[in-house]
Amino acid sequence: MGREREGDLRADALRDLITKAGGCAVVDGGFATQLEKHGASINDPLWSALCLIKSPDLIKKVHLEYLEAGADVIVTSSYQATLPGFQSRGLSMEEAESLLTTSVRIAVEARDKFWTSAKRRVGNSYNRALVAASIGSYGAYLADGSEYSGNYGPDVNLEKLKDFHRRRLQVLVEAGPDLLAFETIPNKLEAQACAELLDEEGVSIPSWICFSSVDGENAPSGETFEECLDVINKSSRVSAVGINCAPPHFVLSLIQRFKLRTDKAVVVYPNSGEIWDGIAKKWLPSKCFDDDKFEVFTTRWRDAGASLIGGCCRTSPCTVQAISKVLKKERS
Repeated sequence: MGREREGDLRADALRDLITKAGGCAVVDGGFATQLEKHGASINDPLWSALCLIKSPDLIKKVHLEYLEAGADVIVTSSYQATLPGFQSRGLSMEEAESLLTTSVRIAVEARDKFWTSAKRRVGNSYNRALVAASIGSYGAYLADGSEYSGNYGPDVNLEKLKDFHRRRLQVLVEAGPDLLAFETIPNKLEAQACAELLDEEGVSIPSWICFSSVDGENAPSGETFEECLDVINKSSRVSAVGINCAPPHFVLSLIQRFKLRTDKAVVVYPNSGEIWDGIAKKWLPSKCFDDDKFEVFTTRWRDAGASLIGGCCRTSPCTVQAISKVLKKERS
């Protein structure tokens, strides 16, 4: 009974945070973007996860910057940290698993350090942040642009996707995060694999599953979000669904559509509006949202039903500070 109750309490963590935040909590922003601003070179298949090997102190620095900016949830640097990805660099399985664990440990240490300091401040308006362990899509591991197309080919089925995610999921859960964040999921099949895997592994911490979108209407695979949500709605272990790393001008209409199809919390953390060319491995210029526009649209996204709002690629602590400023003002 005690263990079951502990699981219930952990499952309530995200819901409780949203309530403490006045109905809408703040997610952090672009991690790789901020690492690069501090001089990290991440032009590598491991992307920001490369810093787990080379610059772990820099990862903690970025976490602290987002916490200072007002983030209620910080996402670990494990998005592109996969066991086969690390092994391809000559690391053993034990070393690869250790790096996954490290991604959670660094975030937890940063959160605890910041919270200890924040509690001493007069007029402290921060919440004790939650640590979300990032789990990127299969396409992110492939690093071939398929995370933005959902085209994994005929040889990738439900069981293969579960097998790909399973051990990483186990290691990250064992490391002790507060929740799991499945990110840039491009198709219904992978969403189903993630949801079923949570059930099969009996995961007791909350999770969210976020899709990307390249047209503002459908998942990258061309499947409707209605189809994708029907799969996710069957899992009681998925606490929130939403959109990440899509242009911000897609977000409002997608929140409205999601709210019609699910009772789960809706999480959105769009990119700046620039477009990533997964083949050329570079950002393409576009009409970007600056932080002032994020400030304006935060209210609209919240009013439409978003319960968690943040930023993704090419956003910064300044973006998160703008979002936090709006939401904290509305709380008071």
